[in-house]
Amino acid sequence: MSATSHPLPGEVRNSADVAAPSPWRRVRRAWPILAIAVAGAAAWSFDLHHLLGLDAFIANRAVVVDFVAAHYVAALATLFAVYVVVVALSVPCGLALTMASGFLFGPVVGGLASALAATLGATAIFLAARSSIGEGLRARAGPRIEKIACGFCRDAFHYVLFLRLVPIAPFWLVNLAPAILGVPTRAYVLATALGILPATFVFAALGSGLDSVVAAQEAANAACLAAGTCTVSLHPKALVTPDLVAALAALGVLSLVPVVFRRWRARRGRCG
Repeated sequence: MSATSHPLPGEVRNSADVAAPSPWRRVRRAWPILAIAVAGAAAWSFDLHHLLGLDAFIANRAVVVDFVAAHYVAALATLFAVYVVVVALSVPCGLALTMASGFLFGPVVGGLASALAATLGATAIFLAARSSIGEGLRARAGPRIEKIACGFCRDAFHYVLFLRLVPIAPFWLVNLAPAILGVPTRAYVLATALGILPATFVFAALGSGLDSVVAAQEAANAACLAAGTCTVSLHPKALVTPDLVAALAALGVLSLVPVVFRRWRARRGRCG
């Protein structure tokens, strides 16, 4: 075979045979993640996380309820689109939007819409990161990192499912890390869709009873509200109780049982 012929399938090219990508090609490949980064910075500069926060929703909920009553489908589509965008841009208001969707559309419709929107947004940032920076970072990684990546990808579905179920890492980080490690798209999407369902329905159900929560807080703060010295404020993270975290952690541990069992069987086979 001549020096200019193509390598056979499975044949590894010498590093000297692979031309380094041009700067323009690197920029062109990185444009999806760059565009998301610029849009995310703009969202932060306009305080989108406050405008879409739970306090803002509580203050304007009567107007929003009237709009939903008059334009149900348009309101649901708008909330869905906004949810997809904020997740793709890593704007931290997913919990507030989930509770708002539960309040406006009920725990079932609101929960399903939130889960689907979060999955689409997470998939968008995953695909953008994988095509832009994932392959390049893995190519530059050492053999130890490559070994870790291969081990993660071998049981990618269960690992991503665990990370989605157990709130030990920020949502945006769980969107990016699998892209860098080379997790297959199908495993990522399925694990994300299933992993976010429990917490999503919990917060959608909490959101459906938001009026009673706000009423209780207003009653507790009646004195300072009458004097005009305080405002009603409710942070969704305050609703993440130890019992909820424990329940999600238990589900996460269960998601890793097949991985542990498979490793145990493999080790037992080698020992035998």
